[in-house]
Amino acid sequence: MSQEWNIRSRGHECSVCGKPLVDRGPVVSVLRENGSGYDRLDCHPECWKANPRDWEPFSSWEGVYHAPPPPDARKEPLKKETAGDLLRELVALDDPAMKNVVYVLAVMLERSRILVERDSRELEDHTIRRVYEDRKTGDTFVILDPRLRLDALGEVQDQVVALLSGEKTFGEVAQVEEASEAAAQSAEAEAEPAPEASSEPAAPQEPGESQQC
Repeated sequence: MSQEWNIRSRGHECSVCGKPLVDRGPVVSVLRENGSGYDRLDCHPECWKANPRDWEPFSSWEGVYHAPPPPDARKEPLKKETAGDLLRELVALDDPAMKNVVYVLAVMLERSRILVERDSRELEDHTIRRVYEDRKTGDTFVILDPRLRLDALGEVQDQVVALLSGEKTFGEVAQVEEASEAAAQSAEAEAEPAPEASSEPAAPQEPGESQQC
């Protein structure tokens, strides 16, 4: 799959029967791989159980549906960019150089109880995708876990703070991340032991014919 992360919004109608989901009622959310990303289904629990299918979901979970607020309730003063806004922008950017930043930002939002991790899945290429859901909006984020080293965590957090404060642009942070990854790969290559010289024993010499004096 080409995307390293993906976002899918929560539906407001049952994907099976087409009837509206009930505010504060139970809902089953499902992610299905489509070859280029993921399709999201939101269903009444009884519809999901009764619906026959010949495919296995990438991820599924049960939750509570919250209807969006009426239009008047959305008339709020403009706010500066939040961590959630930044995550959405980075997901839309789809830049592999920002994979560490995207993952650390998602973890920060999870610790702030804005996101909740719903599932994780290791794929055939041994990469891990973590499924996060926005507690308020129900939006789903499929995030690549880059298996970040602990010694690199602080630097990536600094880049996230720089983006949130407006001190750096996406391009500037991407350059820093690319340089850091290149340095890490170079260090790993230097740390690998050099291949030892061949120490195979020489083939035994076949005994020659006895010479007569």
